[in-house]
Amino acid sequence: MKKKTENYSKSKIMGIDVVLLIILVFLALQVVIPLVHVIAMSFSTQKEYLDTPLLLVPVRPTLDAYRALFADGRIWIGYRSTLTLVLLGVPVNMLLTTTLAYALSRGNFPGRKALMYLIVFTMLFQGGIIPLYLIMKTYKLIDSFWSCVFATGINTFYMILMMNYFSGIPIALVESARIEGAGEWRILGQIVLPLSLPILATVGLYYVSDRWNEWYNPMIFINSTGKTVLQLVLRNIVNDTKQAEDFVYEGMKELPFTSGVKMAAVVMTMLPVMCVFPFLQKYFIKGMRVGAVKG
Repeated sequence: MKKKTENYSKSKIMGIDVVLLIILVFLALQVVIPLVHVIAMSFSTQKEYLDTPLLLVPVRPTLDAYRALFADGRIWIGYRSTLTLVLLGVPVNMLLTTTLAYALSRGNFPGRKALMYLIVFTMLFQGGIIPLYLIMKTYKLIDSFWSCVFATGINTFYMILMMNYFSGIPIALVESARIEGAGEWRILGQIVLPLSLPILATVGLYYVSDRWNEWYNPMIFINSTGKTVLQLVLRNIVNDTKQAEDFVYEGMKELPFTSGVKMAAVVMTMLPVMCVFPFLQKYFIKGMRVGAVKG
């Protein structure tokens, strides 16, 4: 009787696993199929796209859409501007986030509780874009990438994740270093940060993704056409695909179909982040799990 019960339990568990696997595969296909469709559209011809509603593998692949996209020139301006924003913004974000998270992770920090309440308050209420714009104008940061950098110096949620991770580091390590005469900067740089690579990679990837996809602050603060970020370039390309003069290049007799150009722009926009993510995935998962649970 006991053996039959065990066999029934195992069969039930296997049945649940099969159902969960089917659900996960179904959800994964909902993500993968649209992505493959977008990539296939960027390499297909107009006729093939119109004849195949769900195009996954182009029969006669072509690079016309990519040639038109690169010949337009705006995609290079977008890459340059977005890379500049990432290189300027992410180090500032990480410096401010790690220092604040370390300070708040120490229980003896004076005014820690009151400061934490004020920080969480900013997650619910903000001053608005007009006061922020006036501040940037006062400091003469309009039409500068620094306005976008300082507009989002710290993401409160990322800071809380990092603070929770720092709180899990044994206090004995910190106290031993302090007894040996180490200051707070040395403790942070030589003890805390080397033990926090998973959360650093996680938050760093978050910030890179945020800066790479940033469009709202550049739309408000950046006026120069030569400083247009990649997401706004993508928006402009999507809006301008009906104007043939924006995409004609030397040696091309007719404009490639608009969907192909738009999909090529989408692929070129998301490609760098997709290339970086696999190398940080293991740190990303570990840091997210530990940082969200502790504290």
